[in-house]
Amino acid sequence: MRATRNRRGLVLIAVLWMVAVMMAIVAVVGQTSRLDMKMAMAATDEVRCKWACRAGAENAIAVLNEDTRDSDCLSDLWSDNDEDFNDVILERCRYSVRVIDEAGKLNINTATQDQLMALPYMEEDIAEAIVDWRDGDDDPQPQGAEGGYYENLPIPYKIRNGPFKTVRELLEVKGVTERYLYGEDTNLNGLLDSNERDGDLSPPSDNGDDYLDQGWIARLTCYSYEKNVDGEGNKRVNINQASQQQLQDELSLKASQAKWIVDNRGQGFKSIADLINDNSPKTSSEGSGGNENQAEQIDVQTFSRIADRITISGEDKIPGKINVNTASKEALATLFGRDDQAEQIALALIGDRSSLLYGFTSVADLLNQQSMNMQRFKAVADMVTVRSDVYTIECLATADVSGANFRTECIVDRSASPCTILYWYQGANY
Repeated sequence: MRATRNRRGLVLIAVLWMVAVMMAIVAVVGQTSRLDMKMAMAATDEVRCKWACRAGAENAIAVLNEDTRDSDCLSDLWSDNDEDFNDVILERCRYSVRVIDEAGKLNINTATQDQLMALPYMEEDIAEAIVDWRDGDDDPQPQGAEGGYYENLPIPYKIRNGPFKTVRELLEVKGVTERYLYGEDTNLNGLLDSNERDGDLSPPSDNGDDYLDQGWIARLTCYSYEKNVDGEGNKRVNINQASQQQLQDELSLKASQAKWIVDNRGQGFKSIADLINDNSPKTSSEGSGGNENQAEQIDVQTFSRIADRITISGEDKIPGKINVNTASKEALATLFGRDDQAEQIALALIGDRSSLLYGFTSVADLLNQQSMNMQRFKAVADMVTVRSDVYTIECLATADVSGANFRTECIVDRSASPCTILYWYQGANY
């Protein structure tokens, strides 16, 4: 009898153990299934966000293509377009787009050493190393570095000795760190996030103030250029090569004015601003044709009329020009030297352009600003532009359910049809 009860007890214990094991198996399978389902949902949302980013980029490209080309400023739809670019809902996720004009930055391939030194936190040895990296020789600057330095590093690599291909290539240059390049804006969203103003509490390291230091990547480019055409897309007239008759016909100049250009160009004008100076008359003398045997100096009014239609270069594309309508204070300041006055001039120009509906429509418009005297204008006339073709498009998409997000950054040249993709980056975060 007792043996029977013992057997029954053992059977009960065995059954209970089996039930416990079965429940554990069910719990593990359920947890695994939930995990698999979450992973599948995350993978699905990643794909959904990826294509939402692609949709955002295509949306921005469409806006850029529809934009008028006579001038480009921060009031254009590619820059100021909350309805089409912010929190756009698409297939259980939403995306936001930011478009940045590359011509609003300093071109690292054409910038002089003085211009590089005008950047915040730039040091002499780094500026010289940047110049050494892009030049075609093996002669180092006094504090720079050529191929020998890089080939003798613990992990050696070759110097470019040519133009930068991307701005991130700066990280290969002697002395350049991620802190210099990215600043506090390591996610490159252009916003001061909570972790970017808390000091050393969380990465990235920052100074804890309410100002976002975006680093050099927000101020430098290697893609900017200006097509050598006027606001209507017509090829500009080269004042160093055109004949007197061509100057008359194509620029609607008087014979006497065209003769003055031909007589005074000598070995070639160094800038279109060489057509005028402090002694130039404000308006032209009376008479429509002028005496073709007597030269008449170009007046300021005539220069303003033809400034966008003339050039001193035979190139189809002129690299490195800064768009005065979209450039930041730091980029504009690099045009005017390395002192405090340069920053004041830059701030004055930003104030001047903000009062114009379409910004400056010609570089000659700068002559109408109180902050721009003749000397300053002549120094920067061939370094600036009022229109752009190369833009960075940043798109961030976030899934509504899983919170997965995907980021795309591309640089596009809209001068070609279809537009040319110069750079593309994409990645996912959770």
